[in-house]
Amino acid sequence: MSIGIKKILCPTDFSENSEHAMKYALTLAMLSQAELELFHVVEPITYPQSTELFEPVLDEVELTMKMGVAFQKQLEDQVAALKEEYPKIEGKLVTGNTFLEIIQVARDDDVDMIVMGTHGRTGLAHVLIGSVAERVVREAPCPVLTVKHPEHEFVKP
Repeated sequence: MSIGIKKILCPTDFSENSEHAMKYALTLAMLSQAELELFHVVEPITYPQSTELFEPVLDEVELTMKMGVAFQKQLEDQVAALKEEYPKIEGKLVTGNTFLEIIQVARDDDVDMIVMGTHGRTGLAHVLIGSVAERVVREAPCPVLTVKHPEHEFVKP
């Protein structure tokens, strides 16, 4: 059996966990001479319905656009820095639901592997917020390598 890895997707939220996973993704890409796509999803900002007690300060669409511009610059800087080390790297930014967008781009871009960090949420935080990594592992059209940051200690619930 031969496993060919031609394209690796590395979702990033620019956290330490994502940075650590990106090191794995970069190493795997270099070893297999695969394309590496860094990917960030801007989650749209939504406020609860306005009431007398709560009136949104900023327009949701405007705020999401401003975040997108800032994250696009951060992604471009990261790609430029890594391109010096490995030229087969690109960046992509979209707006939407993180889990759904990762799955969609993996399908659309014919990705052979996803490499992503975990945040190690446990207990109530995991139940309420869920785990993007866990959902991607369950639904991805390709293998997923999840990477825990070695310096973070995970507390048992």
